[in-house]
Amino acid sequence: MARWSSFSAFLDDVSHSGDRQALADQLLQERTDWPWVEASQATFVYSRSGTESVALNLDTIPKDPPFALMKQLDNTTLWYVTQSFEPDDLLDYMLAVDDPMTPLAQEPNILARVTDHWQPDPLNPTRMDTAQMNVSVLRMNEARPFPDWSAMRAVPRGRTYEHSIDSEAMNYRGRKLWVYTPPGYDGSGMAYPLLIMQDGQWATGPLQLPYIADALIKHRRMQPAVIAMMQSGTQEERNREYISSDKYYTFLLSELMPFVQTHYRIDSNRVGIGGVAVGAIAAAHAALKNPAVFSRLMLISPPLGRGEYQDELREYNKRFVGAEVLPKRIFQSVGRYEAKSRFHKPAHALKLILEGFHSVDYQFVETGSGHGLVGFRSVLPEALAWTFPGDAFA
Repeated sequence: MARWSSFSAFLDDVSHSGDRQALADQLLQERTDWPWVEASQATFVYSRSGTESVALNLDTIPKDPPFALMKQLDNTTLWYVTQSFEPDDLLDYMLAVDDPMTPLAQEPNILARVTDHWQPDPLNPTRMDTAQMNVSVLRMNEARPFPDWSAMRAVPRGRTYEHSIDSEAMNYRGRKLWVYTPPGYDGSGMAYPLLIMQDGQWATGPLQLPYIADALIKHRRMQPAVIAMMQSGTQEERNREYISSDKYYTFLLSELMPFVQTHYRIDSNRVGIGGVAVGAIAAAHAALKNPAVFSRLMLISPPLGRGEYQDELREYNKRFVGAEVLPKRIFQSVGRYEAKSRFHKPAHALKLILEGFHSVDYQFVETGSGHGLVGFRSVLPEALAWTFPGDAFA
């Protein structure tokens, strides 16, 4: 039986103890899963001898750097901080250990600083690992589930094939294309819906899209579908290729789709397109230009307002208003903690626009997350299930 029912009870016990380190050690042995979530609060801890300072690093903290300083419990190696959150918050965070605490805006070498001082929470088993950075995940009691979809053993698995694509329209060679086929595809002889997703390296990696599709298909929340996931380039290339690019639209229509249709059994009357961040902008551009082909649209956290490329991005809400025809089904989401003028406010403005189109099956979701892969992955099950709903919704 647990000795302490709350972190405040632990602190009260420590205040009356002559051996504080022994109680701190006992706490870490007793609780193996941190942070400690209690109602609207979460307590984060860190313990290592010789540590000079520790801070909770959260993008939602309105400071530079975005840190909440931890306090060291006297005569122990234990550091702690308690913060308040919304009940459905799902946020990625890191711990800054012995960080210089100087403003990030003045940091000459941010990469070295992150490498030297920032780390995932060693006491939190819930993480997202990417090629660029590993982060821990805070999940409050009412937040969306955040499982490791790849670890679900009882789920029948589809297959993902890797191809290499050359493009005359985009003037590149050797980009990767991953194509997912659902369980039962090989022996069915059927033609399947097609979903095209941008940023294929994320979709097949940290976003776990094929594994999520497997689970949704098993529980009949999503139709079995083929999913084509196209690799994106560098950040500069990604912006150039995804934001209002007619060349990329031409690539989709005249190169990518013919390739997929040649190698896989596709129902051309059921094609969807989607993406996250500027990948969602590429999807919107294609669907607005040709809703007859792209009859389903998935928009996860598209930038629609102030900031880089703002002149082009601000046109999208106007384009939706002026569209004579829109895709039959549209899914849109935004995170509560995404930048207000770039993401949050224009997302709600688009919501009002799309709710006025009675010919469109439309769903809007606001997550308790910021702009990042953790929030994107948490909403993907709803996005996929809305884009190609299974017979469980019938």
